[in-house]
Amino acid sequence: MDCLFCKIIQREIPADIVFEDEHVLAFNDINPQAPTHILIIPKQHIATLNDIEETDLA
Repeated sequence: MDCLFCKIIQREIPADIVFEDEHVLAFNDINPQAPTHILIIPKQHIATLNDIEETDLA
């Protein structure tokens, strides 16, 4: 898969990870727009908002 976020989750691309659990990964943005700029991404690949399931919304 060519998804940048999937590659970060699989550790194929380095990231400054600040939190991880079974559902999400959080890491510092490489081009921060604020002093603290953390991206929180789901570990499950979701291609579009239309693909979100009810269980993903928690």
